[in-house]
Amino acid sequence: MLELHDLTKTYKTGDTALGGVSFTVPKGQIVGLIGPSGAGKSTLIRCINRLVEPTAGRISLGGHDLTGLGLRELRAQRRRIGMIFQEYALVERLSVMENVLSGRLGYVGFWTSFARRFPPADIQRAYRLLDRVGLIEHADKRADALSGGQRQRVGIARALAQEPDLLLVDEPTASLDPKTSRQIMRLLVEICTESGLPAIVNIHDVPLAQQFMQRIIGLRAGRVVFDGTPAQLTESALTEIYGSEDWTAMRKDHEDDQEAEADALRRLSALPA
Repeated sequence: MLELHDLTKTYKTGDTALGGVSFTVPKGQIVGLIGPSGAGKSTLIRCINRLVEPTAGRISLGGHDLTGLGLRELRAQRRRIGMIFQEYALVERLSVMENVLSGRLGYVGFWTSFARRFPPADIQRAYRLLDRVGLIEHADKRADALSGGQRQRVGIARALAQEPDLLLVDEPTASLDPKTSRQIMRLLVEICTESGLPAIVNIHDVPLAQQFMQRIIGLRAGRVVFDGTPAQLTESALTEIYGSEDWTAMRKDHEDDQEAEADALRRLSALPA
């Protein structure tokens, strides 16, 4: 379980990115984090694993307080937190397999990782994960030879290689087309559901969040202004989070994309074998 208590981040300029954020994420729950640009979504995710140092408040994961840890203890706790980035953060010149195995760097010694001599159990786990994300046949390809959706799948497998207790996902579909975005979100949800893995997904696409997330938290100006189910995310709630917008038109565009994808699949299935 992840618990945030009055998490605050104020920069030296005096700007407040987070103003007393509190919520709990139980085991197995998938939370979508939405809000306008500058609302504090990415800052919140990075405060949880202390890539950004919070100014005040407390972060607890599985009963362990993360906010007061020294560097060595923090390094050990970070192994429990998988991170999936918007821009993939892969080592382009390395193979897909090597990128997935980099998720084990927190568990093996420096020279073992430097020589790329990972234990057989780690290699077997990496193959299983690549199979799960649909990339087993690309294991020996360089990362820079993959499409955007394939790179994001490698990022998912790498995060899962850590065997984390929490998954943090920062705008996983921002660089992807609508069809690939739904495929990636569906894969994330399936994997988290299978393993009971809690996740916080910073997502800019509101209809996508409503389609796939179990719970949605809306931030505005660094504060939580909505916390509920996708069904409770009404137009008035969206206006509270984002301000005035034509939400009906936005949902219609999303439904049109879904229908176009379904129609393409129907046409494909009707082709002769």
